[in-house]
Amino acid sequence: MAEPGITPTTPDPNGPPQSALNVSLIVLGGAVLILLFSLLTRLLFPASDPAREDNPGHFVGQVLQVEVRNGCGVSGLASTMTTYLRRRGFDVVEVGDSPDFDQEFTMVYDRVGDLEAARKLAQAIGIPEERVVQDINPEEFLDASVVIGNDYATLKPFQE
Repeated sequence: MAEPGITPTTPDPNGPPQSALNVSLIVLGGAVLILLFSLLTRLLFPASDPAREDNPGHFVGQVLQVEVRNGCGVSGLASTMTTYLRRRGFDVVEVGDSPDFDQEFTMVYDRVGDLEAARKLAQAIGIPEERVVQDINPEEFLDASVVIGNDYATLKPFQE
């Protein structure tokens, strides 16, 4: 017999079974724990930002990362330029053809805002400072680009 004032409860035959509620609570609790773990991980260990520094002129070891593009269509020029630059301490990270082959003069493009570094590259290959142009592109992770033009025979790499 039940104690006075306490009525025994019976499960509602139309409601969900007790075991289904328990499973739901466990799944919901697990999801909350995963979200809390993700939040704490994000706060304590933020993702690295691939953006360049504000002052990219201070590279590690003063090595310039350069790309070389063939802008005149003569086979093998980009490869010759790459070998020449690498022997002089430049880090050539990309080599290939320019989208078009009508480049009259060889140009150096500053990609990060360090004109002095681009001028050193131009001097190394033997082109005048007037052909160094700032074309800052934060999407590219390199310091300068060389586009070889039809004047390639006058450049240092092709006179050796």
